[in-house]
Amino acid sequence: MAAFCYIAKNNIIDDMSSSIEDANEISNTAEITDSDSETANNANPQSPSTVNINHYAYRVRWNEENDDFIASCAELPEVTFVSESQLEAFVGIRTAVAEEVERRRAANEEVPEPLAERHYSGRILVRVPPELHRRLTIEAAEQQVSLNRLISNRLAEL
Repeated sequence: MAAFCYIAKNNIIDDMSSSIEDANEISNTAEITDSDSETANNANPQSPSTVNINHYAYRVRWNEENDDFIASCAELPEVTFVSESQLEAFVGIRTAVAEEVERRRAANEEVPEPLAERHYSGRILVRVPPELHRRLTIEAAEQQVSLNRLISNRLAEL
């Protein structure tokens, strides 16, 4: 069983025929650090000197059309990994992400901060059509809650 690692517009960059244990060992050592953080920060101030790929948001989903699993990473959407095994897909995406982070660091390119480590204020500005605004305001009044609470509750149901 072969798995393929795709990066940027589905160009195959690696035929991962190694065992899961080998891939897992690679991904377990995938905390990327820069031995000279001052140089790294001067070269690319937006790129953190340490990125823990364990904090990235991974997803493995079934692809019925090809009878396989597709793994992806929200922070690096151009990196995907395809495998017939769900476990191999997960291990493979972690390995592919580690390699992409290493490549970006070596090229002084921006390495995205994990979504889990970002600060969220809880404020979202959303523009809606006036008619929707009116309907939501009426519904909030009928439920005796603020418009903000009504919208927050609706979003929480997603």
